[in-house]
Amino acid sequence: MNCGTSRVVSPQGYRLLNLDTAEAFASGWDIKAGSFMQSSFWGHFKAKMGWKAYLLIPDYWVSPSPGPVLVLVRNLAAGLKFAYVPHGPANISSSRAAAALRGMGQAIGASLGPRLAFVRFDLPQDREALPLENLLYPGSGLRKGRAVQVPDTVILDLDKDENALLACMKPKWRYNIRLAAKKGVNISREDASRLDTFFSLYQTTARRDGIAIHPLEYYQTLFSLGKEPAFFGSEITLWIAHHEGQALASIITLFHHGVATYLYGASSDEKRNLMPAFALQWEAIKAAKERGCTEYDFFGIPGADNPDDPMAGLYRFKTGFGGRVLHRVGSVDYPCRPIVYAAFEVGEALRLFWYKNIKKRQARLRRSKAGGESKSEDEAASS
Repeated sequence: MNCGTSRVVSPQGYRLLNLDTAEAFASGWDIKAGSFMQSSFWGHFKAKMGWKAYLLIPDYWVSPSPGPVLVLVRNLAAGLKFAYVPHGPANISSSRAAAALRGMGQAIGASLGPRLAFVRFDLPQDREALPLENLLYPGSGLRKGRAVQVPDTVILDLDKDENALLACMKPKWRYNIRLAAKKGVNISREDASRLDTFFSLYQTTARRDGIAIHPLEYYQTLFSLGKEPAFFGSEITLWIAHHEGQALASIITLFHHGVATYLYGASSDEKRNLMPAFALQWEAIKAAKERGCTEYDFFGIPGADNPDDPMAGLYRFKTGFGGRVLHRVGSVDYPCRPIVYAAFEVGEALRLFWYKNIKKRQARLRRSKAGGESKSEDEAASS
């Protein structure tokens, strides 16, 4: 596994460690990690997918100290590279957040050398708790970055019994859950041997909704790594909805240290009136509660309930289960090479314009012509 160099000491008071070193393991950072994206499991998984994975540890005298964070590094064009901190750092004070990010960005840049174009921090904090003006002021050295993970999501509190959870849903959502059961939709909990079924449904979803998906090997690796004893705190599960032996829809969830996350969802074009997507979510929610999870993260919605948004159906679907909408801060960049970073920004903006404003609208037009205007209500995406 390529997890980067064994150790790099930067002049800013941080140590950049290979994720597999004994020192990284001894830090206990994974136990304290909030998001699964700041876990040893996720770091090793992304290392298998072509990233280099490091652990950035502050020295004892660093203040404000964000604690250890996972840092992923990937190559760009022309021999350049960038660093990405997924859902981190989580432990920074609002008043000193800019100083913390700047110090970390300088340390990562000094450690990885002049080929590093920028560091992207994907901050998990609520925007109300950490306002952007606390980060993006003149002289902060920080810029608003493009989203890697969708910053807006729905969090369902599982500290209720099943009847209370159902009562918090929109009436139509409760009706659809019961309708699926009445019509004979069965939900099975599967392992990696059924990923071919999931992937076939996912390919159908990708064609219908104009989304990009990873190859089958990506999901196989995810499940394979999740079974290793070193990652016992991360439970990957495949769920499939059947009707009369036909697979109609499927989702993948991750239970990690008390938080359940809906990672991926896929569905057939057939028998959608049987509401298999609602039944899948309800079974996963009940299983997460039984497993001791306190939250269920639906993991990605549009930023507002806008009927003109190509993913408006996704917003309605996920918010209907009764959770609270969370608007995370999202991506904030520290440019290590400002001129290179400016050029990268232009290219990234063009790519995202094509994907969000052209490709997805084309998919919505195809759905409309097929007689299904809002077909994205049961899909989710994760990078």
